[in-house]
Amino acid sequence: MLVENIMSRDVQCCRAEDTLAHAAELMWRHDCGALPVCGRGSGQKLIGIITDRDICMHALFGGKALAELSVGGGMSKTVHSLHPSDSLAQAERVMRESRVRRLPVIDHDGRLLGMLSLADLAREAARERTQSRKEINETDVGHTLAAICTAPRRSLAA
Repeated sequence: MLVENIMSRDVQCCRAEDTLAHAAELMWRHDCGALPVCGRGSGQKLIGIITDRDICMHALFGGKALAELSVGGGMSKTVHSLHPSDSLAQAERVMRESRVRRLPVIDHDGRLLGMLSLADLAREAARERTQSRKEINETDVGHTLAAICTAPRRSLAA
């Protein structure tokens, strides 16, 4: 099975110049914890991603209200992504190695097409439980979640 078969297609995105208040409102209204950040213009080209945690940390360390801070200041510019034709096993590998729960799905020009979450993979693994040929299984998803939740090793300064 391919990413395009289970990805969410109705995805909200924000712009780098939007306020954190606007991004937080979109997350609240659409019950999501991450928003792709798209560039200006018509093509919804992916330029970053912002999570609910990014919003909290940017506001805390910026010392300002959400309405005074921009998405661009808190977003991650390093974005791991998928293509619609990627396999679910590839998606699971990218999530595990990148230690992320959600991945934007883009076309070959970098335009946003959808999002795939670890929850999407878990639902598919549960659906495939009774099938003889499985693309992904619940154990794989569990190992990916464990990898995502493992604290990164930090070196101690001498």
